[in-house]
Amino acid sequence: MNSGYVYILSNYKRTTFYIGVTNDLLRRLAEHKRGIGAKFPLKYKCSFLVYYEFFEQITDAINCEKQLKNWHREWKLNLVKGVNPELKDLSDELQ
Repeated sequence: MNSGYVYILSNYKRTTFYIGVTNDLLRRLAEHKRGIGAKFPLKYKCSFLVYYEFFEQITDAINCEKQLKNWHREWKLNLVKGVNPELKDLSDELQ
């Protein structure tokens, strides 16, 4: 199976969002926290997981990521608040 996740990270004040895709969410979050990989989340201090979604097929996750990256900020915020109204860091629930 080639499953994957779309995830959204935010900064401490929840003013900036980063959208990514991975086949291993825990590993990718650890990489972000260590500053490995994408430069945007490091530059804007996006290390708080505020949204994630699992897909059976990684290609579906990639397609979703591409769509979300074209969304307006307000649409992204509404998506996140739909499952995480307090915009809390969801990293702990994955442990």
